[in-house]
Amino acid sequence: MVFDKASKTETVEKFKRGEKDTGSAEVQIALLTKRINHLAEHLKTHKKDFHSRQGLFKMIGKRRRLLGYLKRKDVERYRTVIGALELRK
Repeated sequence: MVFDKASKTETVEKFKRGEKDTGSAEVQIALLTKRINHLAEHLKTHKKDFHSRQGLFKMIGKRRRLLGYLKRKDVERYRTVIGALELRK
């Protein structure tokens, strides 16, 4: 699996907004990005794994919706997340 407890905790700590924040848009986007990158690497070696490919596309769509939400609500937070995760050029 992509996440062990330490890796997930580290990602949450980096992107959380408050003391007990684990579900903000920034944290969700960061965790999805990590899973997407891992699955993209998997698909490079397993080109015919269409079930995982479908899951990848669903994760990409969910991340895209979360980014759109964040962009509508607070552009500065959006830019910070984009910069930290290196999603856009």
